[in-house]
This record gives sequence, structure tokens and C-alpha cells, in this order.
Amino acid sequence: MYQLQDFKKGLKFLVDGEPFTVTDFQHVKPGKGNQFTRCKARSLITGQNREWTFKQGEKFEVPDISSQEMQFLYKDESGYSFMNQTNFEQVTLNDEDVGDSKNFLIENLDCVIMFFNGKTIGVDVPNSVALKVVKTDPSFKGNTVTGAQKPAVLETGYTVHVPMHITEGDVLKVDTRTGEYVERVNK
Repeated sequence: MYQLQDFKKGLKFLVDGEPFTVTDFQHVKPGKGNQFTRCKARSLITGQNREWTFKQGEKFEVPDISSQEMQFLYKDESGYSFMNQTNFEQVTLNDEDVGDSKNFLIENLDCVIMFFNGKTIGVDVPNSVALKVVKTDPSFKGNTVTGAQKPAVLETGYTVHVPMHITEGDVLKVDTRTGEYVERVNK
């Protein structure tokens, strides 16, 4: 069982039989009255965000969440295929199960697949990945406005805003948590 003092970002807890992960929280100690905690959490099943105010002393169950390290193999019409590197067992997930992680999946990428009561609830990709630019507008000499950006389509089909000097074929480091360009990777 978790108590409110155990709360931290990323903690997974159970409310009404549904697993949530803490995205933000604030312990409040008013001048009068009891302490309480404001909590923002995201459902691991639906992806919906919720907000609660919990009173001091409330307890929460630990969800039965397991995770397995798997490698992304490929995507085809049946879905996204992953393989466990230790026992070579394969799992195929649909778009809904993969969620926004599909924007960063490249072949042979090591991921963590999360399961709740035997059902897949999500895919955790590394915090950053290196992706190749397949389409972007050319940069022009003299176009040096500070902070100017242009859209670039990456090999996964995801579009990210990049500085003007980026060209097709460049490999970029992209933050998977925010979906933003970080830097150009040396070839």
C-alpha cells in the first residue's frame, strides 16, 4: 500500500481498479485544517488525465503492473511486432496499445512493454532516439533569422520543427518525452 508521502512523479497507483501514474503533485499544509495533496495523474489504460485532492492518511493499492524489455522488430498490417531478447517470444500490438510511442519506433530499438493483469497497456521508449530526416525544405544562404525553424519529416513519419541548417539525410536526436528536436547527431 502507498501513502501520500510516497507520491513522486512516475509512481503508479490504483484507483477504483484502474492504474494511474503520477504526472504532478503538491503537498499542501494550510494554516488551519489538515494537510492534503493535489495530484495530477494519467490513466495507464485510457491515457486520460485526472486531478484529485487526497486527504492525509489515505492509502492506495499497488497495481499489478509487470514490464518486459523487448526489441521492436517491424510494423506491418497486423501491427507492431516486438520480441523478448531472452526467450525470443514475440508480441504484436495495435496502434492503440503503442500510443504516441509509434512516432519513435525504429527497427531493433529496445523498449519496455508494460502489462496490467496480463493486458498490454503501453510501450516505454528510451528518452531520446536518433532518427533520419527524409523530407524537409532546403535552407537558403542568408536565411539566418535567430531561432527560425522549419518542419522536417523523420523516417517514422513524425514531423518535428528543426533549425534552418538541417537538411535531408541528417540524423537528429529527438526527445521522446516532448517530441522535440534536441540536436544533430554526427554521421
